[in-house]
Amino acid sequence: MIGLKSTLNCIDNSGALIVECVNVLKQKVNNGWGSVGDEIVCVVKRARPVPTTTQQSVTAVKVRRGDVRRAVIVRTRKAVRRPDGRLIRFDDNAAVLLNNKREMLGTRIGGIVSADLRMKGWGKIVSLAPKVSPALPRSALSFDDSASQVI
Repeated sequence: MIGLKSTLNCIDNSGALIVECVNVLKQKVNNGWGSVGDEIVCVVKRARPVPTTTQQSVTAVKVRRGDVRRAVIVRTRKAVRRPDGRLIRFDDNAAVLLNNKREMLGTRIGGIVSADLRMKGWGKIVSLAPKVSPALPRSALSFDDSASQVI
């Protein structure tokens, strides 16, 4: 669960290393706490240094320290219960930075992400990730009408 002043690792190649949550967007269920797949507003607390020579690519660093950006939560330390009863928990909190159009700021992802992102509409993040946490079984994703029929 991510709330105000929570710090998250940034796992994309946008240039940010650590971000701090300042607001959770569109979250009314958990009283301002964000979970995997939720959008947050964050401040870049630590970023990669900007290259000083003109030979290095300036486009590699897209954010600087102090920038306010949107991000989507991709991992949390708080355990999330899956529909089949399993609990999924990660070692750290992590996010991927977004632009104002809700598109990824970076072009690569450098760590594992939760499979719950696919259900919440973040399929592009899941497709770019090198590894995805254990996926949901097909039985949990589909609804069986035969079990709910009354004879």
